[in-house]
Amino acid sequence: MSNTRTMLATLALGATVAFAGPAFADKMKATLDGKGAAVASAGKGTADIDYDPASKKLSWKLTYSGLSGPATAAHFHGPAAPGANAGVAVPIPNAGSSPVEGNATLTDAQAADLMAGRYYINIHTAANPAGEIRGQVTK
Repeated sequence: MSNTRTMLATLALGATVAFAGPAFADKMKATLDGKGAAVASAGKGTADIDYDPASKKLSWKLTYSGLSGPATAAHFHGPAAPGANAGVAVPIPNAGSSPVEGNATLTDAQAADLMAGRYYINIHTAANPAGEIRGQVTK
């Protein structure tokens, strides 16, 4: 009797996992520095980024250090090729201290730009209001 229950429980669990399906997220990253923002800065940072095309959910963990002062803002900007500038596409809230984690749901146009490599992350400071460190989002 016990073996039958164990077998049924195992089959039920297996069926649940099989039908739930794995979440397929695209892994991306960004390496931020002053050179990317055309600023002489000792600041540096990294962003680990996941994008789930099924739900259009963008998730990130942004870590940075060495800025000229506290971060005043951070954003995903786009659409822009590497080295080009663009407006804010997705705000990164609570960027005043590192690390910063968050998520947002993208529109179809935003998702297309992200997947095409046309987004970059920029961290702003009082001394560098246009951005102190920057990095292109890549797969």
